[in-house]
Amino acid sequence: MSSNDHDSVGHIVPIKMLVGTCLALLFLTAVTVWVSKLDFVELRMGEMNIVVAMGVAVVKCTVVALIFMHLRWDRSFIGFIFVSSILFVGVFIGFSLLDTSEYQPAIIPGDTPQIQQKLDALEATLAAEAQGDHGTAGEH
Repeated sequence: MSSNDHDSVGHIVPIKMLVGTCLALLFLTAVTVWVSKLDFVELRMGEMNIVVAMGVAVVKCTVVALIFMHLRWDRSFIGFIFVSSILFVGVFIGFSLLDTSEYQPAIIPGDTPQIQQKLDALEATLAAEAQGDHGTAGEH
């Protein structure tokens, strides 16, 4: 017969640490809600909402992974794999974001001057027709 390590009990986390982790996660959730209410546009930092929210989310993810997934007490190679997978996801998202500004005029309608001129002409035509309908409606 072979020895099997799966029958042993894993690392037992003390209740104090679990309560502290819960309180830290609740505090970070409150920080996330508070940051979502802040208006960084007035400070000319409109993109700060997403930066701060993602930063808090990364901290919360790290706390959950370290404590609840027991990465703090596991072999360092497992932690290395976890951290490198998160970094690779960040690199892939970064490469995708680099390409988003290339096709903006093609995706957003009304972003080019020619389309905006056509929309303005259509709006003027509709306004003239609406005034023409009101003038003839009283004659019936």
